[in-house]
Amino acid sequence: MAADTNGASTKSEADTNEAVPLDRKAVFAIVRDNLAEILEREPGSITEGQSFSDDLEADSLALIELVEALEEDLAERNVQLRIEDEDLEDLKTVRDAVDYVYARVPGV
Repeated sequence: MAADTNGASTKSEADTNEAVPLDRKAVFAIVRDNLAEILEREPGSITEGQSFSDDLEADSLALIELVEALEEDLAERNVQLRIEDEDLEDLKTVRDAVDYVYARVPGV
């Protein structure tokens, strides 16, 4: 715990195990940045309306890598997320992935 200016103890964000609330824009940034790294693209070239297979040419292996990266990234923010294999079939666009994650994480 950190001490405030009066010497009293205060909890810092790092001291808690609480999930960090994420707004939809933050979720998009997490999905986009992880996807850009996997596909070796500039993050700014990825938009929500793009299809994984048609527009981004992401194969099933890239999507599995994305799932693993998202689960790991969110775990670092104390957000537990598990994307089920059967749900992965329904994620066709970047927007689908953002909506899926946003619906399952604590919002602001």
